[in-house]
Amino acid sequence: MTLRLNGSTSGYTEIDAPAVAGSNTLVLPTGNGSADQALVTNGSGTLSFADRGRMTLATAQNSTSGTSIDFTGIPSWVKKITVMFNGVSTNGTSIPLVRIGAGSIDATSYQASGTGFGSTTMATTDFTTGFGLMDAMSATYAIGGAVVLALLGSNIWVAQGSGRRGTQTGWVCGGVKTLSGTLDRVRITTVNGTDTFDAGSINILYEG
Repeated sequence: MTLRLNGSTSGYTEIDAPAVAGSNTLVLPTGNGSADQALVTNGSGTLSFADRGRMTLATAQNSTSGTSIDFTGIPSWVKKITVMFNGVSTNGTSIPLVRIGAGSIDATSYQASGTGFGSTTMATTDFTTGFGLMDAMSATYAIGGAVVLALLGSNIWVAQGSGRRGTQTGWVCGGVKTLSGTLDRVRITTVNGTDTFDAGSINILYEG
């Protein structure tokens, strides 16, 4: 049996049951949901609106000038952000770091550390002004890799990352930061904030 709903002027929408249909009842939700939500079932026929999984790749930014690279307008539904580095370098020795913010970039109260390592050496530096990528920086480094930011809940964001920084050397980093509101921006800069990016590109992938 087919249920046909005619348009007020033309056309129609049909709801059709399978040729061999069992007894089945679907209960629609009372409201219209929110933008980008989808209908889901509880397995017993009751439907409701729920946020659907989304993944968005931002526009890559050339890290060839300036003292910081910003990504703003990040939607409120985002729960995971991957910051990606491709051949990124600066003109100095100040350590690169990732900062986040809600309305403005927050540069305080991070609990983070970054470690650099080679074939026989390893050292770690702690950071309170951002998620520092490594223990030390050189103008000769070309940084590749990624830092993943994940929402723990209550505007608490945790970070972990790894990558390559030079011949037979790499880096790992991690930390946690609590924001005062919903995250909407990410900044890549350096500890001193004055060293200039001079090569490479940076992009973010955000998910919710």
